[in-house]
Amino acid sequence: MRVLLSDVAAERHGARILAAVPAAELVPVAPEGPLPDTTGIEIAFITRDLFQGGTRHRLNARFLRFIELLQATPSLRWVQTFSAGTDMAVYQEMLARGLTLTNAAGASAPAVAQTAVTGLMALARGFPRAAAAQRRHAWEPLYSDPEPRDVQGQHALILGTGPIGQEIGRLCRAFGLRTTGLRRDAAAGPPPGFDAVAGFAELPALLPRTDWLILACPLTETTRNIVDARALALLPPGRHLVNVARGGVVEEAALLAALESGHLAGAFLDVFAMEPLPPESPFWDIPNVIVSPHSAAASDGLPARVAEIFCDNLSRWARGQALRNSARWPGAAFPGL
Repeated sequence: MRVLLSDVAAERHGARILAAVPAAELVPVAPEGPLPDTTGIEIAFITRDLFQGGTRHRLNARFLRFIELLQATPSLRWVQTFSAGTDMAVYQEMLARGLTLTNAAGASAPAVAQTAVTGLMALARGFPRAAAAQRRHAWEPLYSDPEPRDVQGQHALILGTGPIGQEIGRLCRAFGLRTTGLRRDAAAGPPPGFDAVAGFAELPALLPRTDWLILACPLTETTRNIVDARALALLPPGRHLVNVARGGVVEEAALLAALESGHLAGAFLDVFAMEPLPPESPFWDIPNVIVSPHSAAASDGLPARVAEIFCDNLSRWARGQALRNSARWPGAAFPGL
């Protein structure tokens, strides 16, 4: 059972992987130099260190080197990624090739949820105003109009009820917000963290009763540009948006217009349609917009949580069992196992 992974991942997680499946053979890939022999390799583990320094729109050389090696490995059958989403083009190509692709959903949930709710509270408590005053060396207490609104009793509408959405809901409720989650299957009922749940088709009816629109959903054909000009217009004036999902979930021109007109009071934006966000983008300079460089998941504990998911899946693979977080499950059992 040969496993292709980065040299960093082999050093960092090798002992844990071999403890989970002693029969595994680790095949590390260095950032340069000769490529390893990939004969018979069925499994690849894509870790964040390979992606470091790049974006989904500007892949770095090391990541591309690893992906090209996977593309040249005909025996490959399963790829484990470090991210929660698999909408990136290289991952979609793997699915089209017929590979089993598993993500790391749940590993980043604590950090992403904490980031989202920190952004929410920063906007709610007027931190952008305080930061602007600090830059001007101005003492401007927030008691002046408009004073921060109490968040207790406000309504958070959270698009996405997976591990990240559930943790956002739990933290929002700790601050006294009411939470409604939007999910594909509303009939399944509210998962942990939510007071109520609804289907995506009910979004227009819910927006007029929303104080905080929080995006924590994957980018799919259902969610692409789901927050458009019409949706933003349905929000009451003075509300806020938090996006820790994907830039493509929001129609950015409409979001920009809603912020510049003042209809939307502010936003915390961790993701954008184009990343890095171009220096000339107006989002950088809009008051009450907090720009975060797609770092919501940043956490020194994340690599270990991702490795834990991979080790569990590797054990399942060795036993011929279904994998966790599978974006594509080819059947009840793996052929030949």
